[in-house]
Amino acid sequence: MARSGLDRRTVIRTGGGWALAGGLLSLAAGGAPALAQADVQPDAVAFTPDAVKRAAQQLAQRPFSKPRLELPEPFDKLTYDQYRDIRFRKEQAIWRGGKLDYELQLFPLGYLYDAPVEIWLVQAGRGRPLKADGTLFSIGPQIPNPPQSAPFGFSGFRVHGPINRSDVMDEYVVFQGASYYRAVGRGQLYGLSARGLAINTAKPPGEEFPLFRSFWIEKPEPGAPEIVVHALLDSTSTTGAYRFAIQPGSATVMDVEATLYPRREIPHVGLAPLTSMFLHGSAHKRVGNDFRPAVHDSEGLAILNGNGERIWRPLTNPKLLQVSAFIDKDPKGFGLAQRDRAFSSFEDLEAHYERRPTVWVEPRGGWGEGYVELIEIPADEEIHDNIVAFWRPAKAIEAGKELAFAYRLHWGEAIPVAWTGARVRKTRRGGNGKKGVVLFVVDFDGPALKDAVDLPVADVAASAGTISNATVQRHPAIGGVRCSFELQTASADLIELRLVLKDNERTMSESWLYRWTR
Repeated sequence: MARSGLDRRTVIRTGGGWALAGGLLSLAAGGAPALAQADVQPDAVAFTPDAVKRAAQQLAQRPFSKPRLELPEPFDKLTYDQYRDIRFRKEQAIWRGGKLDYELQLFPLGYLYDAPVEIWLVQAGRGRPLKADGTLFSIGPQIPNPPQSAPFGFSGFRVHGPINRSDVMDEYVVFQGASYYRAVGRGQLYGLSARGLAINTAKPPGEEFPLFRSFWIEKPEPGAPEIVVHALLDSTSTTGAYRFAIQPGSATVMDVEATLYPRREIPHVGLAPLTSMFLHGSAHKRVGNDFRPAVHDSEGLAILNGNGERIWRPLTNPKLLQVSAFIDKDPKGFGLAQRDRAFSSFEDLEAHYERRPTVWVEPRGGWGEGYVELIEIPADEEIHDNIVAFWRPAKAIEAGKELAFAYRLHWGEAIPVAWTGARVRKTRRGGNGKKGVVLFVVDFDGPALKDAVDLPVADVAASAGTISNATVQRHPAIGGVRCSFELQTASADLIELRLVLKDNERTMSESWLYRWTR
């Protein structure tokens, strides 16, 4: 089943219209030149990355105001199907025919994408605003009798290139909606999203959704391995200047540099936030009556903490919202992973969840004290993104104090960090026929187990309840081992579990963590 309709990414949609260096982007219909041969035009202005920082600083001196563009009927209240019937004309793709490995296509305003976003092209140190009009978009039959000069604005863009085949320009990066963006590696399908910033997630009085108001996209040189995108972030609490250096490949890699200019103190901020979906799977199957064995974009949170410990936390879809914090200092990496790559684990001919990317956050420089926060939100449909993970600094972000940070994002098949130990291959949870007893079965594989002569010992601990019948046996089908144990939950409503494999008291596996809730 393909995902359709609304998801968490489309709950709040915002865009922008704040111009760099005083240049104004015209969003009215008009005779804009074809973009296939887009070059610097007379309306271009000087551009440097520092100019985005200056723009963010200046914007931070004013209160936040959501940008708007008034559209006439029917464009002011398009349905989902009508919005999808406004299509960018592929022949108008920016840089098409320019002998580059990059093309851009643009998204229109409409439906939930109700605020304009400025998009500038940068070449030879000069930035030119793009103009949205009918030369760029075609209107299908879902919108009857459209006017000759239909009003348009931009809500985002996507990048195309020969990521899968040398003769096909496939889409692999999209920026659209608030500060959301997604990417894929070679042969993958879109799954989880990243965001510029998370503020007050799962906290009262509600989440604040920062937005990217403006983008500046540098024209790559022929043969360039990456494309560079600059973005101006804005929100009630802060502004920010972002730089994305995006390199497509078997794993698409983004180097992100960000500088925030807080308007006020921000006690609950999430850096490098990731947003995903977990409906059900072998580790937690609360949603029943589904012919598919599993439905999720990500199955676990992986962490490589500052002490070098590797943590694997299977995701769940709880009955009540759950927040988990993994305290750390200077983390080496974290991410949301899709480890299972077998079609038989999902049996979905449309969604192909086995092809969704794993996304790994690799901090640059020391991020200090704080914790990786995981938020699991109850969901009954796969259209809702109900998983959020980010780094939360231990101290609040101070008002008026500039904060710069950087990280690398890997969108690919697996976590891009070599590991000679044992990793969690699969988590299964079920019953054993006894009331109040939960059976856990955890499979491990990896180099440390492949040629091991002796079986490791399972070290299992629980914050409440009672652990019994812990066993380890060989699992020839995966070249690893299977650990199983029973948890007597007693009267507990929440139990934290921990499991590691040991060889002569030496930890040889990831730390498997699990939160059981009634």
